[in-house]
Amino acid sequence: MSQATDSPQTSGSALQRLDFHLATRDGLSIYVREVRPAAPDPVKPVVVLAHGARVPGLGSFDLDVPGGSLAGDLAAAGHVVYLFDARGYGRSTRPPEMDRPAAEGLSVARAWQVIRDLGAVVREALARNGVAQVALLGWATGAMWCGYYASVHPEHVSHVVYYNGLYGGSHEHASLGHGSPAEDPVRPGRFNTAGFGAWRLSTAESLVPNWDKAFDGDPAASRDPAVLAAYALAALDSDPTSHERQPPSFRSPCGASEDSFYQATGRQLFDAASIAARVLIVRSGRDFWSREEDVRTLAAHLACAASVERLDLPGASHYVHLDRDGAGRAAFLQGVREFLAIHSN
Repeated sequence: MSQATDSPQTSGSALQRLDFHLATRDGLSIYVREVRPAAPDPVKPVVVLAHGARVPGLGSFDLDVPGGSLAGDLAAAGHVVYLFDARGYGRSTRPPEMDRPAAEGLSVARAWQVIRDLGAVVREALARNGVAQVALLGWATGAMWCGYYASVHPEHVSHVVYYNGLYGGSHEHASLGHGSPAEDPVRPGRFNTAGFGAWRLSTAESLVPNWDKAFDGDPAASRDPAVLAAYALAALDSDPTSHERQPPSFRSPCGASEDSFYQATGRQLFDAASIAARVLIVRSGRDFWSREEDVRTLAAHLACAASVERLDLPGASHYVHLDRDGAGRAAFLQGVREFLAIHSN
């Protein structure tokens, strides 16, 4: 249980926030934030949140604006919540490849490595709270990480929320599949390692287009501009080098891109039949990442899960947990809270 730099933070009187670092079994330092209610409900599971391919934990799940903190909403409902930055992201260890030109290395932070980070967080959450299992909620690539971990360590997981995640349900994908920049032009069916490299840069502006496409008319009607501004700022602040470039840009590993390419072209990275937890598959109707085929294939493969449910959010965006309540956020939160209230076997 190696840790350092515990620094308590508070946001209001009801919730307590604590930042710390953990050592993984392969020697990396992983940043974690605990969000704890003053009086946790002992019946409700501890929840670990896993971010997606570009923006790490704080930007994804704990923005300091109304409607911007899924971690805070779940903690307010009685759960102890943990969020973290996977290796190569945010305040966690950045592998040395990320300090060299991206073209010089292979993809950083593949899924088989990131589940070591998730495992460190799960072990700490179990120890700190004296419980035998936790619930996992993963968004997009984070869903893949959570499913992968739950398939390898089913004994530690009571619930999985698989939120807008790929699962190799189809050979076709509009932006990640065959014929996309992610495919090697010389070796079809292989990831374009030469084109992507070890890591990539993203500007704040690059976070917006796919989000905006989900909305009809004025995006501000479905997404609070304050949430968007906080999300973009948190993304840039996640990388201490972001303002060394113009325009400012933050680094993120390409491992998530490589793993996602293979899922987008019909391959699974883990066997969902090994998952024993209760599973809720969430899909936004206007998601650009996951596909209906991913939901159906995953549900069919969950042969040993304690239960399998799906939550469909028609008209909602990929980022629904950061949208306005009327744009799907309220339905998402209600569905997740109700699912987590189901006791594990």
